[in-house]
Amino acid sequence: MVQITLPDGSQRSFDAPPTVADVAASIGSGLARAALAGKVDGRLVDTSYRIERDAKVAIVTDRDPEGLDVLRHSTAHLLAYAVKSLFPDAQVTIGPVIENGFYYDFSYKRPFTPEDLQAIETKMAELARRDEPVVCERWERDDAVRFFESIGERYKAEIIASIPSGEPITLYREGEFVDLCRGPHVPSTGRLKVFKLMKLAGAYWRGNSDNEMLQRIYGTAWAKKEEQEAYLHMLEEAEKRDHRKLGRELDLFHMQDEAPGLVFWHPKGWTIWQQVEQYMRRVYRDTGYLEVKGPQILDRSLWERTGHWQNYRENMFTTESENRSYALKPMNCPGHIQIFKSDLRSYRDLPLRYGEFGQCHRNEPSGALHGIMRVRGFTQDDGHAFVTEDQILDECVAFTRDLQRVYRDFGFEHILYRVATRPDMRVGSDDLWDKAEAALEESLRRADVEFTIAPGEGAFYGPKIEYTLKDAIGRAWQCGTIQVDFNMAGLLGAEYVAEDNSRRVPVMLHRAIVGSMERFIGILIENHAGAMPMWLAPVQAVVATITEAQAPYAREVAESLAKQGFRVETDLRNEKINYKIREHSLQKLPYILVVGDKERQAGKVAVRARGGAEVGVLDVGAFAARLSEDVALKRSQPQ
Repeated sequence: MVQITLPDGSQRSFDAPPTVADVAASIGSGLARAALAGKVDGRLVDTSYRIERDAKVAIVTDRDPEGLDVLRHSTAHLLAYAVKSLFPDAQVTIGPVIENGFYYDFSYKRPFTPEDLQAIETKMAELARRDEPVVCERWERDDAVRFFESIGERYKAEIIASIPSGEPITLYREGEFVDLCRGPHVPSTGRLKVFKLMKLAGAYWRGNSDNEMLQRIYGTAWAKKEEQEAYLHMLEEAEKRDHRKLGRELDLFHMQDEAPGLVFWHPKGWTIWQQVEQYMRRVYRDTGYLEVKGPQILDRSLWERTGHWQNYRENMFTTESENRSYALKPMNCPGHIQIFKSDLRSYRDLPLRYGEFGQCHRNEPSGALHGIMRVRGFTQDDGHAFVTEDQILDECVAFTRDLQRVYRDFGFEHILYRVATRPDMRVGSDDLWDKAEAALEESLRRADVEFTIAPGEGAFYGPKIEYTLKDAIGRAWQCGTIQVDFNMAGLLGAEYVAEDNSRRVPVMLHRAIVGSMERFIGILIENHAGAMPMWLAPVQAVVATITEAQAPYAREVAESLAKQGFRVETDLRNEKINYKIREHSLQKLPYILVVGDKERQAGKVAVRARGGAEVGVLDVGAFAARLSEDVALKRSQPQ
């Protein structure tokens, strides 16, 4: 007798060991048809998995996150099956699940073409319609190596040969195709109904540039057609909003080969940067952070004491002078500790908060660089609070509230919260970890937000909160963080005099709201599709003349607005006004002010808001008041 406990606590008894499919059928025929996999005592398994002893069992369907992963993993195998059917000489390598889809790498004698991609997708649909069973087989390692060598799959043979002797080897068979995989997979290919191949790319075997360049086919797969259509629509929107494309079109910045991973900011882009920086500088001031500035280059010995030289050396840019080794800082923390140590500190000084727009450099792989989102030189809105253990909670509560306000001002209303807790390898006592984790969680409760726990994903020195914002098209961007560090201040000798006159090491809270300024500005550009809110817009209004006769008046209007602190340009060119309006509309300016003879004589301006809305004819003073209100309220669109 095998006793099965279901997620709701109910139980099922079976005279003989049942499969996961049997358990699903015992609950109902609908669940049996929907079952993609199962979880037996927390382990994800095939529906054909036989349960030999009492266990807790959950049935996994396409409504579960694990179910979607199973669908995508199985679709990757379907892709390999289709490629082998159409191109028998192709060799298969690996095909994992990735965010929103999957990929599979192939070795083939010629590059695949877009036409090949369409033929492969058509073949996948044909194979799925056959509804062939997907069967798991257990093999001895050496037998599996010989099998794949015999069919010319040397990559698979190499992978299996690298598996330690004695470990289980599982192969999955669907029709004529056999592949190495841990599983689990869907019961049959007929479950795979919604998928699309997306693009081709290159990838080195095992990620080593000394090895053969393989061909990677990316795809996406979903449980429902409407989910895939929504995803594809989001990708179309993302392409339109690509910050690299908009950066060129709006003349914000550029990048070039002579400075890989580094940004050339143009005047308009640098104006956006300055608005973000000055805003964050006010946040520093209003939240009790003292702005500091540390050096760009620090001696190797300091990085050795923090452990970065031993563990992070390949990501650091280094230099030498007078027989001493130095590194450009990849982060600001050690510099802030030096400032803390520069004087004798008392418990009365704590919390002591430092903030810095610190320029950092990291030697990112060239393949990982992505516009201004992933660069080698970046600036952080980096802050560190030196606190006592008893002050951790209050600091975290205040930080979460400050972060929420900042994100709202930048136009982000939806934030995801995640607490990453203690990993197995860590420093500090369990009592300290208990206090730090409780403080992080309580700070989010006091903010009245829902949050998830990421067990074991904290840093070795302490737990952290990760703040992820969602943009206008639903994409998630992890930006903010607060981390509790019991370790680094002590490694670098930072101390304060406690109330009992003993010397104690402060707890160090690492915090950032926007994170990398470059990346955050890229996110802003894409979130607003280049149409920046009035307070961030590099040019807030342009005064355009109908004829040359209005040029003096246009200059007068622009000068008046500029003296009130607005960013205004004039367009006095001898061009038709419709041409000027169209051109400035493409530049996504919040306001276009048209002045002709009537406006000049009345001392007014004809106002067009972004999107083509005719606001009407206003006094210059009334328009200035309108601008002031837009800026003060940080509106995303002109009103």
